[in-house]
Amino acid sequence: MIPHPASNIHIQDFCLSYQERQIFKDFSLNMKNGKWNVLLGRSGVGKSSLLTAIAGLLPPESYQGTIKAVDGSVLSGKISWMTQDALLLPWLNVLENILIGNRLRQLSGTDAISEIKAKSLLADLGLEPFMEMKPENLSGGMRQRTALARTLLEDRPIVLLDEPFSALDAVTRTEMHDLTFRYLSDKTVVMITHDPLEALKLADIIYILKGPTITNVEILTPSNTAPRNIKNERLLEEHDTLMKQLSDNETLS
Repeated sequence: MIPHPASNIHIQDFCLSYQERQIFKDFSLNMKNGKWNVLLGRSGVGKSSLLTAIAGLLPPESYQGTIKAVDGSVLSGKISWMTQDALLLPWLNVLENILIGNRLRQLSGTDAISEIKAKSLLADLGLEPFMEMKPENLSGGMRQRTALARTLLEDRPIVLLDEPFSALDAVTRTEMHDLTFRYLSDKTVVMITHDPLEALKLADIIYILKGPTITNVEILTPSNTAPRNIKNERLLEEHDTLMKQLSDNETLS
């Protein structure tokens, strides 16, 4: 499988309302290709709504504006999505769950190649001994590694991460940070998190979203190269800066 080149994401004049609250108004943003773009903000500010819009899952009539690649091409077919819930099918084993995308699309002639690649990914992620196990018999970390393998097998240039680590214990979360960063280093990543330290560890660029109506973002580019040591003195100073910026957020209705 030939890797897809990473893609920029261009959001122009995006407007979105929910019930009586306008979440985004004339919002524009360019997310750089091949970078970890992290969306940080309080609960309910609109991070998941923006990610859903980027994924193309909002009805066209529900918003205004455009979300495309910088070259004007549509993002459909370029995106894979990994969430905090691994979303594994309980009746399929690990290997079958990883291959489900190809099989649902009925990609003729690719099954054998995809299975070889899937098994290689499982070996790299330490899951090879468990490939015939069902999700109910896996730990939370193993389920998330399975979801990561499925995401990697899709080999899309844009990967959306919707708080994929928030349900994990601290040790497993650290392991998944390192694994995910390693394997998505050539992708355009857009990740949602509530955790400033997680953002500072992984992000190339942090976009701070503030409500109640988002018209622009505050941007922080962390020092040094990701993934970073969260005990680094400079990073801890940047953490204080982020916390102050988030504390300045207006109360959400």
